Amino acid sequence: MAAATIVHDTSEAVELCAPCGLYLKPITKMTISVALPQLKQPGKSISNWEVMERLKGMVQTHQFSTLRISKSTMDFIRFEGEVENKSLVKSFLACLDGKTIKLSGFSDILKVRAAEYKIDFPTRHDWDSFFRDAKDMNETLPGERPDTIHLEGLPCKWFAAKESGSEKPSEEVLIKVFKKFGEIRNVDIPMLDPYREEMTGRNFHTFSFGGHLNFEAYVQYREYAGFIKAMNALRGMKLMYKGDDGKAVACNIKVSFDSTKHLSDASIKKRQLERQKLQELEKQREEQKRKEKEAEEKQKEEERKQRELEEYERERKREEKLRKREQKQKDREVRRNKKQLEKLQAEEQKKLQEKIKLEERKLLLAQRNLQSIRLIAELLSRAKVTSIFISEANEEPRRTKPFTDLRGGGEHCSLNNRFNTSPDSVP
Repeated sequence: MAAATIVHDTSEAVELCAPCGLYLKPITKMTISVALPQLKQPGKSISNWEVMERLKGMVQTHQFSTLRISKSTMDFIRFEGEVENKSLVKSFLACLDGKTIKLSGFSDILKVRAAEYKIDFPTRHDWDSFFRDAKDMNETLPGERPDTIHLEGLPCKWFAAKESGSEKPSEEVLIKVFKKFGEIRNVDIPMLDPYREEMTGRNFHTFSFGGHLNFEAYVQYREYAGFIKAMNALRGMKLMYKGDDGKAVACNIKVSFDSTKHLSDASIKKRQLERQKLQELEKQREEQKRKEKEAEEKQKEEERKQRELEEYERERKREEKLRKREQKQKDREVRRNKKQLEKLQAEEQKKLQEKIKLEERKLLLAQRNLQSIRLIAELLSRAKVTSIFISEANEEPRRTKPFTDLRGGGEHCSLNNRFNTSPDSVP
């Protein structure tokens, strides 16, 4: 689907659901074909941009809402143009159809053909003939008859519940919008079913060129009249959203009748069974994931414990090694201190012994000095006594000489014997 475009003139808009800000606006498109001349000079080309600017200049005071190239070949360039209102289409066609363009640098004239855009929309004959000729359809059953509209390119944000704060489309809003045409039997928004893509292999999320997320939906009416009214109302229309600020934007949507029995009872039941199977399968997968996760967590826990044990063992060994090293260091310190102490004690003992020896020697010398003094004193004393005796002895003969002869010299001999001392007798 094309990107949403700003709408400046909403006078032709038809209310679809005013509380939701949704309206229908006529598609005001046209196709413009420009025939290209044969290029005679090699390397020379026609500028698509220049052709587009010439077309814009041909519509005088009016402007295209959008103008884009839909196809470009060597023979022609096809443009798709859109204007604000349906009433402007005829005036644009009058300005363009059958006219010519003269490009700078080219002698040939380019012929322009313009026509109203042919809308691809199913007719009543299309769905009547389809359901009439289909062999596998039972028009008495819902979903197997023309009662379901298939819508593509609906902007999610426009169909989101305002109070939810989400930009996901809401089935309640979808019903509120399309119940205008008749009582709705059922609706389905495939993108809201998380199992749908897996069931069908289709992607129900589609991005428009403007970057907005679009969705597809199925709307089933209870009566054929509701289906007819909805198809007639949507034919040749764009979906327009008007905000609270009064600004409006519009986008093209694709509308068709459902030919796949999407909302038939059998299809709904089949999807429910498939959903149940997928839910069961998902439960099994979740259970398997849970078991795998538990096993993984258990393994991680065991690995963590093993790492902690290894780390603890390494730390213990490291501490043990450190303790042994410290113990060895302490032992070496103790031995070193012991050796130093023993050395000091030995030195002190040696000094003490030397001191004792010195004191003993001093004492011995003192004793010897004392003995020497005593000996000298004794010798002096004896010498003095001897001297006295000698002196007395020398004087005695002079006193006793007259009596010497009388005694026969005996007393003199006795006195000599008395004081006869030898060196050996001196202590």
